Amino acid sequence: MSNAYLRWFTSDKEFPFFIQYGGHETDMELHNHMDFTELVIVLNGHATHVVNNEEFFIKKGNVFVINGETHHAYIDPHDFRICNIMFKPDMLSSTGPDLRKSNGFQALFVLEPFYRHIHSFPSLLALPISSLEYIEALVSFMVEEYEAKQQGYQTMLIARLTEMAVYLSRQYDTQEKGDRGNNLMHLANAISYIEDQYLKPLSLEDIAGKSNISIRHLNRIFRSYYQMTPISYVHKLRLEKACHLLKNSNLSITQISYDCGFNDSNYFTRQFKKAYGVSPKNYRQNLN
Repeated sequence: MSNAYLRWFTSDKEFPFFIQYGGHETDMELHNHMDFTELVIVLNGHATHVVNNEEFFIKKGNVFVINGETHHAYIDPHDFRICNIMFKPDMLSSTGPDLRKSNGFQALFVLEPFYRHIHSFPSLLALPISSLEYIEALVSFMVEEYEAKQQGYQTMLIARLTEMAVYLSRQYDTQEKGDRGNNLMHLANAISYIEDQYLKPLSLEDIAGKSNISIRHLNRIFRSYYQMTPISYVHKLRLEKACHLLKNSNLSITQISYDCGFNDSNYFTRQFKKAYGVSPKNYRQNLN
């Protein structure tokens, strides 16, 4: 098994992005991506996708994202043609907040890759022909832009990548799914709601209600995918926001605790120290 790095495909450190058409006539070696995300669109044919230690059949129209150290390979390809889009994970972090609150976006770009890293997980997005034609046209435009490298091509490619992410997220939202996919969409629903409301008072009843599942089922799928409870995830987001405010504002620690959804500054301090090993005061002092 080998490790793959983005620098193998592009030496441009200012624009860590690469797109290409790929075809595999023979088996591909099992490998992982050390420092980049890969969006794969199957444009033609079929193959067996090896993910960690399991095998899944993939065909024309399948779309999936591989992150981090997930091991994967292709075997038994037949007329297999794909598009590889490789980029640094933070390239989509600057998208509008409405996209990050999209259930389809959370499922395709966040939850599937995260869960795939822990357990083998199949690609759940399968585009119909009409939708694949739209994506093929977008891919063709992006490949031409990338190869020509005219003035402004980087901005154009980021815009087209964002357009693709929005379109694929909408497709994920609307396609029919089996039990596994339904669980993922319930979880995406919960994540989207939490990320939109985490600074406000939140209860398990609120989150489960917005996800259209019971509290028990919410807890079960949350632990299965995230290895934490929904409330722990809420606290994680609040503490990350607190870190940002400690770094970038002169607000008092008490004010930050309230602004980040903690009604008790002492409780906030205990949770912060538990998560980061230092108090909020010491955290801020260590930045200087």
